[in-house]
Amino acid sequence: MEVILLEKMRNLGALGEKVKVKSGYARNFLIPQGKAVYATKDNLAKFELRRAELEKLAAERMKDATARQQSLAALPTIVITVKAGEEGKLFGSIGTRDIADAIMKAGVKVEKREVYLPEGAIRLVGEYDIAVDLGSDVTATVKVSVVAEG
Repeated sequence: MEVILLEKMRNLGALGEKVKVKSGYARNFLIPQGKAVYATKDNLAKFELRRAELEKLAAERMKDATARQQSLAALPTIVITVKAGEEGKLFGSIGTRDIADAIMKAGVKVEKREVYLPEGAIRLVGEYDIAVDLGSDVTATVKVSVVAEG
């Protein structure tokens, strides 16, 4: 199925591109989320009329993401204190929600879905570089230090 992208999508295409995707992906995700429309002649004409407005929105998102990236880069190391055993193993784990909450307490607005933990939840005491995906191909790295209580 062919769709016209209404915003830039990582691993899919840029704004205004006509791409082929599986029908379920288009029907269940892209179209309901407002990220794409079916590639018909009418929709193509409507898109061309809205292209300037959509490009302006994309530029605003990019500007916002860049500003947030700079504020994240200016943050000092985020310290999270948790209970841990003798060998440095945590009682429990630290996930994306915990990291997002710690960054929010430091003064930068971040959503849980933007925090990226490729190896899963943190289960050991130590220092970690956490990637934060701010959208529009803008990522930031935040240093997180996990220390034991006491």
